[in-house]
Amino acid sequence: MPTDAPSNLPPVLRPEHPPVRSLDDLAARFAGEVRGDAPGVTLSGITLATADLRPGEAFVAIRGVNRHGAEFAAAAAAKGAVAIVTDAAGAEIAASAGLPIVVVDHPRAILGDLSAWVYGTGPGDDLPLLFGTTGTNGKTSVSHLLEGILGQLGVVTGLSSTAERHIAGQVIVSRLTTPEASEFHALLALMRERGVDAVAVEVSAQALSRHRVDGLVFDVAGFTNLSHDHLDDYADMREYFEAKLPLFRPDRARHAVISLDSAPGAEVVERCEIPYVTIVTPAIAADPDADADWIVEIGEERQTGTQFTLSSRDGRSLTTIVPVIGRHMAANAGLAIVMLLEGGYTWDALVAALDASRGGSGRIDAYLPGRTQRVSGEKGPAVYVDFGHSPDAFEKTLAAVRRVTPGKVVMLFGADGDRDATKRHDMGRTGVEGSDILVITDHHPRFEDPDSIRATLVEGARRARPDAEIHEYSPPERAIIEAVGLVGDGDAILWAGPGHQDYRDIRGVRTPYSARELARRALRDAGWPVPEPVWPVPYPEDETPLSDPTRAW
Repeated sequence: MPTDAPSNLPPVLRPEHPPVRSLDDLAARFAGEVRGDAPGVTLSGITLATADLRPGEAFVAIRGVNRHGAEFAAAAAAKGAVAIVTDAAGAEIAASAGLPIVVVDHPRAILGDLSAWVYGTGPGDDLPLLFGTTGTNGKTSVSHLLEGILGQLGVVTGLSSTAERHIAGQVIVSRLTTPEASEFHALLALMRERGVDAVAVEVSAQALSRHRVDGLVFDVAGFTNLSHDHLDDYADMREYFEAKLPLFRPDRARHAVISLDSAPGAEVVERCEIPYVTIVTPAIAADPDADADWIVEIGEERQTGTQFTLSSRDGRSLTTIVPVIGRHMAANAGLAIVMLLEGGYTWDALVAALDASRGGSGRIDAYLPGRTQRVSGEKGPAVYVDFGHSPDAFEKTLAAVRRVTPGKVVMLFGADGDRDATKRHDMGRTGVEGSDILVITDHHPRFEDPDSIRATLVEGARRARPDAEIHEYSPPERAIIEAVGLVGDGDAILWAGPGHQDYRDIRGVRTPYSARELARRALRDAGWPVPEPVWPVPYPEDETPLSDPTRAW
């Protein structure tokens, strides 16, 4: 049985030809006290994790919630570490490892700048253009849309999102929404080696709070929206909002594009400390009359995509299609286009790539893994798998599915265990209000009781619509079979939560699992034609996990 051990996680990538740095220079630059034999010691990288450490690198030992990283100094030495960087308490713990130690006051706080120095990826270095997107929902979609449009412009791209890391066409599954600073700077150095010209980065609030994007200055920062989420990490919505604002300061970004679709967008504008432009999508905005520099007007909506027109105050406009359903996805695409414009790409080039009436393809050529991704065929019920896991995401995506579905809409979802429990009632409410039939199941229970999680979701739904048709099934392997049994030709299922992920976290074990493949199998077993998958699946076609729907894979 697989485990959530480092060996089962995607690899941390390094530049093939990293700079070589002197340990003495490191100590001098970061005001560190050197203990042990440092003269002549050089390093070619740094890491926070011994599992990822490579010979010749320095191990940065940081105090965690339960343990100090310095406790792993001996393991670091055994794997070829040349030095330890830690605080005074860590230095005492790590002394017996026999490596030279650089003692600094706050290793976590300097990790970004330290990483930038080690890999030569700081603000003054020769780097690709950096586009960073933050917000509650839409970060991943905007990042992939940026990459897609850049590809249409002929640009060699890099990407770092919740779903994947891309390096000039190479695809690696992601570990964190935003990687640790040491990992990100190494990734950026590798992208530079491979000729990447522009990088799209998903920037979470946690990344800003936990110093994961320190040492970087984005050329353009984008803000999508703010809604209820992540209150397991932040005391309240105000603290969550404040955590995102540092991205809009001169030490973090040079230009900004701010969406006014959610009410907090106006405050981001008020407190933005860098040059900015604004954008609004009246069809979904909290204030449809908000005065913005750019407007996204929604056109025809189909199961294959959403048409929209992006126009500016000065009379420029282009019309194109984003290849997924949803007005919110058109809003994401509009934001991406304006971010590229602010990054220096010309309006004429963007029009020529995207607008069919002026020689373009007429659509954005982007793949958005697990974002309202249709996994069903042309005949039978439409089944969409989506990563959305907040009430706001549910509301927008269900509305999008409703507009392109002639029949009934079934909503299937679960909730994360050991995460923000305050949103669960609202998840149940929005799920039942936007669907004809609600099916509650499990998601990542982690160490929480899945029965209790489902009960809270059902309770929220029942409060909102006591007379609604609500089903509860566990595990999700059974739930999707039951959901497919509730629909026919012209109906739709939205399975929200799992999206692109290929595992479930069950008591700390990453268990192989693909909602997309399970949905295809359930449709096929029900007699509906399904297309061949275009993504990797976690188990071979000849294995049949659906044959035992009670098994928690």
